[in-house]
Amino acid sequence: MRDLLELLCIDINKRLSLPADIRLPEGYLEKFAMNSPPFDKPMSRRLRRASLSEIGFGKLETYIKLDKLGEGTYATVFKGRSKLTDNLVALKEIRLEHEEGAPCTAIREVSLLKDLKHANIVTLHDIIHTDKCLTLVFEYLEKDLKQYMDDCGSIMSVHNVKLFLFQLLRGLAYCHKRKVLHRDLKPQNLLINEKGELKLADFGLARAKSVPTKTYSNEVVTLWYRPPDVLLGSTEYSTPIDMWGVGCIFYEMVTGRPLFPGSTVEDELHLIFRILGTPTEETWPGCTNSEEFKNYNFPKYNAEPLVNHAPRIDSDGHDLLSKLLQFEAKKRISAEDALRVPYFKSLGEQVQSLVDTASLFSIKEIQLHKDPGKRSAVYPESGEE
Repeated sequence: MRDLLELLCIDINKRLSLPADIRLPEGYLEKFAMNSPPFDKPMSRRLRRASLSEIGFGKLETYIKLDKLGEGTYATVFKGRSKLTDNLVALKEIRLEHEEGAPCTAIREVSLLKDLKHANIVTLHDIIHTDKCLTLVFEYLEKDLKQYMDDCGSIMSVHNVKLFLFQLLRGLAYCHKRKVLHRDLKPQNLLINEKGELKLADFGLARAKSVPTKTYSNEVVTLWYRPPDVLLGSTEYSTPIDMWGVGCIFYEMVTGRPLFPGSTVEDELHLIFRILGTPTEETWPGCTNSEEFKNYNFPKYNAEPLVNHAPRIDSDGHDLLSKLLQFEAKKRISAEDALRVPYFKSLGEQVQSLVDTASLFSIKEIQLHKDPGKRSAVYPESGEE
């Protein structure tokens, strides 16, 4: 009987895509064995849905709400605990207006995340829908990259910078291969756990990029990480929109300060051109003829070597940074190609053959270094600050 229950449990997990450490209600497996169709037949959608509900999925009472982690215009995020696994979770409560229903950002986030299964993308465990709110249940990670940088006094180990950047590119390459643009890359949207695993989160602004090209909004990507073509009004963009943000985050991790902290679109462009040089027809064909560019009437700045601003990056790192921070979108290196540049050679050949769901830290030689700072770079075991 015990062996049968173990086999049933494995089969249920396979059918329902449940976590391996789930705690099923007492007597559930026996009842399932009696009422379910033979295992050589497919499980119906109705039975699958009923089974998930009976286990406890889709129910608020399955989760214990703990501390509030943050609040935005449409959503509040809480730390919680699952009664099914006893693991910590993040509960994103999205308020529903009866006139509007679920905000489009929530619908977009759910529709994209349910199909993205990768070690460097945050996992969506459950969805709970009530009259007043939509609750998304995510895996819990201790902090975001901004908090991590603050906690280590903005002086991060260059080794850790490399590990975080590689994981960011891994997750992004997976998204881009599936024609998904994140469109809001910034340190606050990159989550990190105690092991040092980094995961892309907050897909509220993400879009599935269709073919042929569609026109999208240019009011995307937080200002400091928005590429110049989008700042100048471009609405026809693809995966390179995310790669500029990767360059800005790379610089910020190494130096401890944002690269282009503008307060307005004009200020942002001014800061970009002051370091990378004011575009010319040679450096950005067609740019000087655009009305948006002409209207700003920027001074003629000469480009400054990036090594002057980020001396802690080695020559291979500077080469990668320059390939990310290209004015012309089509000249920016792709996430897939960036994973194979010489800068990452020191991580070893194994990192290039990891399966999508495998953590970078499954390679035993790879470990996070302890970062300096006024306190530890990871939370204590309780998960609290």
